[in-house]
Amino acid sequence: MASYTLSVNGKTHQVDVDPNTPILWVLRDHLRLVGTKYGCGIAQCGACTIHVDGVAMRSCSLPVSQAADRAITTIEGLSEQGTHPVQEAWREHDVPQCGYCQAGQIMSAAALLKDIPNPSDEDIDAMMSGNICRCGTYTRIKAAIKTAAAKS
Repeated sequence: MASYTLSVNGKTHQVDVDPNTPILWVLRDHLRLVGTKYGCGIAQCGACTIHVDGVAMRSCSLPVSQAADRAITTIEGLSEQGTHPVQEAWREHDVPQCGYCQAGQIMSAAALLKDIPNPSDEDIDAMMSGNICRCGTYTRIKAAIKTAAAKS
């Protein structure tokens, strides 16, 4: 066990965990931030996407020891009121079906728009290709990203 200071959604937390514990489980089990979902456990599906220092990362494969002392943002911290342009566009386009992958999808889309404010279809496809939606809402996801880009 080791002690780590984490900055999550603008708040500082102290946790005592094994250094190899994925940050996903620290967020969910220790900090009770359950919006970030466990999907595959091997960083392939995107359900667990968070931002670390503003970069979209898979939390299921990121050890807490590599996340400490960095700015972590989860879906809960993207916008307290759910008013981030991506979240609003998601509702406007009725993107979610089952909803399980949506936190990761939204976090990836928000990171994309931060880096590329007016992405092309190719930019969207490249960024979002690592996020799997079992319901197949990819067409609505792309439309929502374009809407969010226009609002930003």
